[in-house]
Amino acid sequence: MAGEPPKPFSFQAEKLIAALRRVPDDTPARMKKRPTKELSGLVEELMLKFQIGRDSPEDKIRENWPELVGPANAHYSHASQIDPRGKLIILAGHAVVRNELFIHRQTILERIRKLPGCTHVKELHIRAG
Repeated sequence: MAGEPPKPFSFQAEKLIAALRRVPDDTPARMKKRPTKELSGLVEELMLKFQIGRDSPEDKIRENWPELVGPANAHYSHASQIDPRGKLIILAGHAVVRNELFIHRQTILERIRKLPGCTHVKELHIRAG
């Protein structure tokens, strides 16, 4: 726990005592002991990392997808995710739609960059899907 007092013996001393007492020590030899963190801080960190309960850039793009690519193309495609390098992965279910999106990718990219929170999108990667 967070308020736990430090142990009186070093790691090596605990290993030696366990060996002398013939008590099996299951602690891995290379394990680093880190201070215990509060659960609320860890949960908040994970919620921020995985965009739980928050609007993500992908959500904003999906909301505006028919306006970005046109209603006909939006019916056969969707924005999947943005990778850490700023590449938006688009899945298109039809070869004609995939070709249409590929031809107009610069225009679509400009429209996406105008959305709030989406200025970091640098390129589009259109896949079959």
